[in-house]
Amino acid sequence: MISIDLSHQTAVVTGGKSGIGKGIVELFIQSGAKVISADISYEEPYRVVNPQLVETQLDISKPDDIERWCDLLISETGVPDILVNCAGTSTMDYVIDSELADWEKVFSINSTGLYVASKRFAKEMVDARKPGRIIQIASQAGKNGYRAMGGYCASKHAVLGLTKVMAIELAPHQILVNAVCPGIVETPMKHRERIEGASFAE
Repeated sequence: MISIDLSHQTAVVTGGKSGIGKGIVELFIQSGAKVISADISYEEPYRVVNPQLVETQLDISKPDDIERWCDLLISETGVPDILVNCAGTSTMDYVIDSELADWEKVFSINSTGLYVASKRFAKEMVDARKPGRIIQIASQAGKNGYRAMGGYCASKHAVLGLTKVMAIELAPHQILVNAVCPGIVETPMKHRERIEGASFAE
């Protein structure tokens, strides 16, 4: 495993309580970074677990809550060096059977919430003249189409488009914006999809 020294760096990870996000949090801690993990499942707005880890409650589907959360983080820890947007959700339906409410829920978390958080932290980095990193956890679904995953695929395509634009716009400010596109990973979300979407596999 490649060893990277991130001592004196602060990393923010959304969706950090489980799945890929939890793994990212653990790797940042092993690399010496101070990590702020955000997740809707945390019970407290801001809890210092130890000198390297802070847990913060965040509903990424609500722009107002994202702004509240950003204000809190910046007041407590300053502008972070790294933002990783990992919070995500999915539904399993063929497009012709899908509900608008499900489509909007997936986009509110996977695309709109990611956009609001990325925009806010990018602006804070630019205003502070602070080089930084913004990493979007996208998906192979952002480069392909998969049956019964219309909303998820569309939302991840949106993430990749936004990432490309932000990378161009923020490069002059020494802010790197990248996306990672994992394949299938055994996470609680994937387990839920497998159960709920069994009929599609059949």
